[in-house]
Amino acid sequence: MSVHMIIALVIVLLAVGLFIFRAIPGLRAYFNFRGKRLVTCPENEAHAAVEVNAIEAAEGAFLGEPTLRLHECSRWPEREGCGQECLKQIEADPETCLVWNIVSKWYEGKKCVFCQKTIGPLHHADHAPALLGPDYKTTEWNQLKAEDLPNIFARYQPVCWNCHVAETFRRMHPELVTDRKPESNRIA
Repeated sequence: MSVHMIIALVIVLLAVGLFIFRAIPGLRAYFNFRGKRLVTCPENEAHAAVEVNAIEAAEGAFLGEPTLRLHECSRWPEREGCGQECLKQIEADPETCLVWNIVSKWYEGKKCVFCQKTIGPLHHADHAPALLGPDYKTTEWNQLKAEDLPNIFARYQPVCWNCHVAETFRRMHPELVTDRKPESNRIA
């Protein structure tokens, strides 16, 4: 190998190393700030569902200038020109305000109101558990507005996926459902 090839190889390796060194904080920022979050709006002290522009946060971390900006807010478009002071809550503790974590914590250790089985830990690939409302209808938690979840959790009861499916079928097709009382002396 000639001296020029060795110098070129060293320069390429240094450039790749610098890129990887800069990319790691960018990837970390992307994964830390993606997802819907629940914050308290400083303007009216009400809950607001927001999403941080995770791509912009990753780019900023890559360039050494971390920047957080909102991508979406439940109070937009009416209040789109706000100062985005709610970002301080996300910067202080990004995990606590993540909607997924709030919901997981609420369901933790709770039993289904119908079958009394404990609802296990939530996983992204699983079916979403549901909630039984005051109107006795079940709804998956992810079909509700995130900013309403704290109030909903105070009034609704947890329902496992299986019971949600059964109760939805019962509500939509009552003519196809036959309720039977359990038999105590059933012969197997």
